[in-house]
Amino acid sequence: MNQEQIIRKRDSLLARLPDARDILRGSLLDRTIRHSKGCRRCEGGGGHAVSVLAVGYPGGQMRQISLRREQAAHVKQCLENYYALKAALEEICELNQQLLRAKPAAAGKQRRSK
Repeated sequence: MNQEQIIRKRDSLLARLPDARDILRGSLLDRTIRHSKGCRRCEGGGGHAVSVLAVGYPGGQMRQISLRREQAAHVKQCLENYYALKAALEEICELNQQLLRAKPAAAGKQRRSK
């Protein structure tokens, strides 16, 4: 692949990146909460289904954010955007490394004409 092709591929990746305002890092978990006393559903063994965003930090710290039911779909999309962005960044880095090794298209033509 020549330099021009690499730049075109990189620009194409950049154009498809998700909006950075809609990214989240972490994991979406479905949990069941059970109250200790006074709840008919919990006493019957059912419990309450909740979604949680779990985010890990250095040093083993974990933050969990309970989500409302209507937030879960948006959080799922934001997590998918994060992984798409991360994969695209890795590919862009690879292309940039190839650019460092690639010969410029114009320089190659000049050498041939001399």
